[in-house]
Parts: sequence; structure tokens; C-alpha cells
Amino acid sequence: MLDIKELNTTGDELNVLTVNYEGKPCYDIVFSNSFDQLNRLLSKFLLREKKVCIITDDTIAPLYLDEVKKVFAEVAGFVTEYVINAGEEYKTLRTVEGIYKHLIETKFDRNDYVIALGGGVVGDMTGYVAATYLRGISFIQIPTTLLSQVDSSIGGKTGVDLDGYKNMIGAFYQPKLVYINVSTLKSLNRRIFLSGMGEIIKHGIIKDKDYLNWLRSNNEKIIDRDPEILIQMIKNSCYIKKCVVENDPKEKGERALLNFGHTIGHSVEKLYNFEKYHGECVAIGMVVAAYISKNKGFISESEAESIKRIVSIFELPNSITGLKADSIIEVSKNDKKMDSKKIKFIVIKDIGEAIIDSSITDDDMRNAILEATEFEPIFGAAD
Repeated sequence: MLDIKELNTTGDELNVLTVNYEGKPCYDIVFSNSFDQLNRLLSKFLLREKKVCIITDDTIAPLYLDEVKKVFAEVAGFVTEYVINAGEEYKTLRTVEGIYKHLIETKFDRNDYVIALGGGVVGDMTGYVAATYLRGISFIQIPTTLLSQVDSSIGGKTGVDLDGYKNMIGAFYQPKLVYINVSTLKSLNRRIFLSGMGEIIKHGIIKDKDYLNWLRSNNEKIIDRDPEILIQMIKNSCYIKKCVVENDPKEKGERALLNFGHTIGHSVEKLYNFEKYHGECVAIGMVVAAYISKNKGFISESEAESIKRIVSIFELPNSITGLKADSIIEVSKNDKKMDSKKIKFIVIKDIGEAIIDSSITDDDMRNAILEATEFEPIFGAAD
């Protein structure tokens, strides 16, 4: 587990991880407990002669838009905003088209910037807009949810959904900066905050057994949102993802390990009509993947159950209700992780060590899904 110094909240020293791309520094991830350090970080981008569009949603805008817009107004030549409807159902090309039109109407050119202020939906769409508007303009990530701070803001994956299928349209496109203000997590309701733990638990399962044990030991402080513990947790998860994406920036190999829990997770997310949060569906997917790993002989039953227990500790769902196994499997066949009609399924060889397995069959998935399914009791008169 990464040895992290305490966050300096009073001095000038920045708490930073630098992400490399093709062996060269690409962008910084900066950790703070306010927006106070953002101004001086922006100075290197020479925004005085440039335009900036802050893209956010109608949940985040009342909380942070004015504060962040004020910071950019001090350093940029022109600042505008575009507020979208909050929710996965609005992560579509239609929403992106509205953003394009706003940028055209305000005469944005290739030297200008778009800023993602919000959770994963805002970040993914803003990144996709940046990658495609005028064939590419610069963008900055300011993630405000736990899930976006430890996952979607890092690594350059951008995209939108199509007919409810997750991220089927997208591009790899790197931000210029990721600025993580952990104090934004205070505004999240308990369920949304804890949904981010799905991705964090995943990092421990696939890469760092000690980190997984640390999460288990510090669960109460994490749930209570202890600031020092949050900084350590978020930075450790960012470090794990940074290392993976540096080794494999365009998901030709190792980066696929980050999809642990996502094949089944994306399927149940769609079948639940996005009524469950992404991290909750990933948690369900991880339990199914753990059962597949157990049934293939990679991990023991007790290890599989330990994954189910840590999911429960953080109040995430660990079973499937109201869905048919065959429906989940069928939807998974439309997942972007398919390779020559085979799913690149991520399984656990050991806690802290994940592998890609393209031999997982429909029966393997069906058996694990049924094992993770909580059946409704049937009541009736006895014969």
C-alpha cells in the first residue's frame, strides 16, 4: 500500500501524483480540501487570452459553479457555463450536441478549454466533447463524487451511452489537470458517497491485498468521511489506477483488469434502468466475478465470501434480485469488452491479483449469477 504523507492544508506544498503517458509526464492529479489552490495551478495554462466553458449538471451547479467560475474568471479571458440535466440517462449524443452548439455560438476555437465540474457522467461527456470538438481541445477534470475522483477522471477514457449501453461511443483523450477537492464529498448523500466504494474495493481486489485489508480496518472512519482517511484512500486508489493506465493507456492488456466486476455490473445497471448507481452495480458484478473465480478453482470459498462481506460492510448490494440470469448474460454480449465474440472476463487468481480469462462460458456466468441471486420467497397454501 502506498505510504502517503499527510495533506498539507496550510502551507504552499501541493499534494500531487503525476500521470505519465508513453513514458513522459502528461498531467497532474492534485489533492486538496478546498478550491484555494486551483488558481495558481491554472497559471501555467496561460488562459488570459483563452475562453473557458465549465460544464456541470443541475445538481452540482448550485453547490460549486459560482465558486469555480470565480476562480477561472480571475485567470481566463472569457468564462461561460453549460448546465446539463443530472443522471446517467442524459449521458447521450443529444446532450453532447447541445454542448457543441453552445461552444460554436460562443466561438470556441482549438486554443480554448472545457472544464468538467461534476461526477462521472459530466466528466465522461466533457472529455468526449474535448476529444471531438474541432478534432480536439483541452480540458480539465474537477471531479466532485468519490467514484469520479478515484476512477473516471483518471486515465483518459471518455464517452457517452447509446440506447442504454454504457460508453459505447467514446475516445481516449487525456486531461491537462485533475483537481480533486475532497471537501465536495461532504455534500453527497450517504448512498451516492458509498457507491464510490465499489471502484475503491475493486482496486484492492485486483492489485493490493494490503489496501483491501486497510479498507476493511478503517471502514468506520471512511463511512464517517474522516478527512485524513479520505485523502489517504483516494490517493492510494488514484495511485493504483495511475500505475495501470501508465502501463497500458489504451487498454490493450493490463488496463482491462480495471474492468473487474464491470461485465456483469454494466448488464445489471442497464436492466435496472439505471435505478442503481454505477458503483452499486459494480459491487454486484464483483460478487459474481468472485463466485466465477471460486468455481474455476482460483480462489477459495472463504475468499469469495470475504469479497461479499467487504461489499456489505460499505452498504453496497451483494446480491441480485428481480433479474433473470439469461437476461444478464444476453446484455453482457453487447458489452464493449467483447473480443472476437468472447468476453474478456476479469477473474481473481488471488486476492490482489486479477487476470484476464477469455474462456468463461455462459454456463460459468449463469451458475455464478444464480449463486448471487436472492430469490423472492413464494407464499401459498400447502397441499
